[in-house]
Parts: sequence; C-alpha cells; structure tokens
Amino acid sequence: MAHYLPPAIMALFAPRPPMPFKEPIVKRKMYPYTGVADFVKNLKEYDMPPPEKKETPQERRKKRKTKLDDRHGKRLKLQKDKWDPKHPENPDMTKHALKTLFVARLNYDITEADLKKEFEYYGPVVKCHLVTDKKGRSRGYGFVEFESSRNLKEAYKDADGRKVNKRRILVDVERGRTVKNWTPRRLGGGLGGTRKGGKEVNQRFSGREPPDYRSGGGDRDRARDRDRGDRDRGGRGGGREGGYGGGRDRRDRDRDRDRGGDRERERRRRRGEDERDRGAGDRRRDRDRGDRDRRRRRD
Repeated sequence: MAHYLPPAIMALFAPRPPMPFKEPIVKRKMYPYTGVADFVKNLKEYDMPPPEKKETPQERRKKRKTKLDDRHGKRLKLQKDKWDPKHPENPDMTKHALKTLFVARLNYDITEADLKKEFEYYGPVVKCHLVTDKKGRSRGYGFVEFESSRNLKEAYKDADGRKVNKRRILVDVERGRTVKNWTPRRLGGGLGGTRKGGKEVNQRFSGREPPDYRSGGGDRDRARDRDRGDRDRGGRGGGREGGYGGGRDRRDRDRDRDRGGDRERERRRRRGEDERDRGAGDRRRDRDRGDRDRRRRRD
C-alpha cells in the first residue's frame, strides 16, 4: 500500500543520508614547561621607555569647558564694551530713567498695548517698550515710563508678583542708567536668581522679594492676597482679560463645585430613604388588606 502514496508523503519516510566520515583531531604536542631564570638577565639589560601619559576623559572635558569659557568671556567683554544704555541714538530708550519701571517674566504673547493697558491703572503712561529679538519675537521683559515718580513708586510696590496674562511678573526700577557700572543679566550681571545652579540654589518664588515666612503666611497667603487684589482691581477697572480681570478664583470655584456635589449626594440619599420607607409602607398595607380578606373568607 505504501507505493500508492504520493511522492511528498513518501519523502517523509525516506531514510536520512549517512553521516560523513571525519578524521580524528590530532592533538598538537605542547612544549614542556621551563623556568624563567635564564631570561632575568635580559630584563635587567632591557632599556624600557617611560610610559606615555594619555589624556583622560575628565581632563578632556575640563579642557573643552575651559576653552568654551574663555571664548564666552571674550565675547562678553566685546559686548560689554559696546553696551551703552545712555546712548543718545537709541530710539527705544525712555526719556526719564527715574520714572521708568522694568518689567520682567512677561508672557511671550503680550503686546506693548496690553502692557500699557495693564500699568495705566497706576497712572498715565508716557511710553511702553517691549524688548524683542532680531526676528521680532518678545524676550519676556520691557520698560514702562510713567508721567510722575509717584506713579512709579506705587507700581513698584504693588505690581511685583501680580498676574498678567496668566504669568506672575517681576518689576524693578531701571538700573542701567541709575546704577553705576551696572550690567544686564545677558552680560553676566543682573540680580536674577533663577539660573544659579540646581533646584536647591535657584530662586523658586515669584516676584522681586522672597515671601516672609516669619509672619506665618508664606507663598500661599501672598498669592491669595494678590488674587484678591486682582479681582478687586478687575471690578474697578472693567475686567481686563488675562491681567487683573475680575471673576472668582479657581480655588473658590472648586470649593463651590465640591459643595454642590455634596448637596446633590445628600438629596439623592434622602430621596432613596424616602422611597424605601414609602415602599415598606405600601407592602405593609397590602399585607394587612390580604389578612382582612382571608378572615372574611373564613367567616
């Protein structure tokens, strides 16, 4: 019957080819073990060159860092020599340095009109300049010139740490033309503390001055007071968008939402208890009616 099977099935039962013959491996004869005493005199006469010291990866990184620091220092020196905040041909310079307020940490989408509208709350604004890069994009800081120094002092005390377009700003007096030998942060100077090193040394609070923890308030109370001031100012000023506009705080909205949810759950629980009591009463009345019917049938 096997010869009736197809060739593909017959190939499965075919015997395997025989294994090829391999000659046995001849193990090479090793040399006998001998001592090294005969070679000691050769080692004494050998003039060994001193080891060549190669540069380690740490030294290579340090050398590269030193080279970059030197190059950066030379570039900073050239820029410092060219930097002159009192240059008369600067078209963006404000007229009075003692009436000019420095504003930093601004939203990058803010415009000069928005910035002027925000600071007109403290008094009339003569000029508002937003610093931009070569492509015309905002660099996050600018200058606001007031008509009087009284308005400048009020903005200096009150506007620091306020929210403008969902970001807390930092305000300070203009130091380029009022402080001797002053250099901006991009030239290695400035007063900023957000780029000193790691998280443990960098400034992590908003505003010009650190919060006073001794009064027991801290960041949370300070932020709450600012938000309340922003809401009050928005109510008096007509509710500006993204700045000091009115409206409830997010925490108040979350608190009201939680309270509303608690009230709704309480209503549902009471409604469920009322329905259970009503159902139990209906079942009790049906049971009593059935007992009365059975008594009448017996009688």
